[in-house]
Amino acid sequence: MEVSYKLKDLALYFLKLGTIGFGGPVALVGYMHRDLVEKRKWITEEDYKEGLALAQLAPGPLAAQLAIYLGYVHYKIMGATLAGLAFVFPSFLMVLGISYAYVQAGGLPWMQAVFYGIGAAVIGIIAISSYKLSKKSLGKDWLLWVIAIVLAVTTFITEQESLWLILAGGVIVWLYKIRPGAALNSILLSPLLLQISSGFTLNEKLTQISWFFFKAGAFVFGSGLAIVPFLYGGVVKEYQWLNDQQFLDAVAVAMITPGPVVITVGFIGYLVAGFPGACVAALATFLPCYLFTVIPAPYFKKFGKHPAIMAFVNGITAAAIGAIAGAVLVLGKRQITDITSAIIALVTILVLLKFKKVQEPVIIVAAALLGLLLKS
Repeated sequence: MEVSYKLKDLALYFLKLGTIGFGGPVALVGYMHRDLVEKRKWITEEDYKEGLALAQLAPGPLAAQLAIYLGYVHYKIMGATLAGLAFVFPSFLMVLGISYAYVQAGGLPWMQAVFYGIGAAVIGIIAISSYKLSKKSLGKDWLLWVIAIVLAVTTFITEQESLWLILAGGVIVWLYKIRPGAALNSILLSPLLLQISSGFTLNEKLTQISWFFFKAGAFVFGSGLAIVPFLYGGVVKEYQWLNDQQFLDAVAVAMITPGPVVITVGFIGYLVAGFPGACVAALATFLPCYLFTVIPAPYFKKFGKHPAIMAFVNGITAAAIGAIAGAVLVLGKRQITDITSAIIALVTILVLLKFKKVQEPVIIVAAALLGLLLKS
């Protein structure tokens, strides 16, 4: 089959999308369909749908995985590698610049004022994302709702995401779809999974960073925001690399930059260990995403739509949505400290519900200006 575009053209496209593509994972995958399938006709509808299905099945950031898969379609490993790097690199550079400015000016009153407004708005943005994900992914399936609620409650109580409970969610749905009676035993056993420690501590900070963020990339399912509760449990609660305010600031940085939301790991890595920390955190997070895309890609046409695989992923997605909801409550409890911050969060929610076309970066900038105005 003759390819109508060169690898260089695809790399330049993803470089551009990574530079100006705002709106989160849903918007980004929509841009790819509009540009590559409808307008340029570089990718067929069937290849696009298969890539999107694989990106939803595998852990990691949705938009980045789809970009990698679309690069793989005609140019295999080289195409997947260049497409992924081109898509992530612009936002990573922007995050490095913001990280440097944040560290240099972090103690200044105006910076604290800016992030006072931004932090409250981020709570509203994550809350509305959790609401939309619940409506879209859980539907009327009672088992998915039960799993989501259990994860929301446990995340709120323990203030960290349980990787084992999320995996248990996938196993429970899989067993229920295949063998309903066996699911009960898994549900009864799932509290035991909480006792299994997923911690791993080494002396070298960069090694700690690489292992933690590799786990984040390898085991977090769902949208870009699904990584938020996992990161909070690790960088704030377990390792105590950041405080609550710094963590919210990291989420805010992801909101105001284009490209994948998961790029916030670069900001966190920079705060923990400078430029090397940012590079290690980003590489460790995106490496599993890359591997989980290129390794199964040749076989996905045959096995990707198997009911058992779909059931397992549905269970994990429901658990991830519950963890996001729990993280909203945990972060909100710390960030919403007065009536003003509560109003900013509430107005953010109302604006996103009422005006569908308003993008998150616009709200973040407005909240920053409002915080500066209120605190100056």
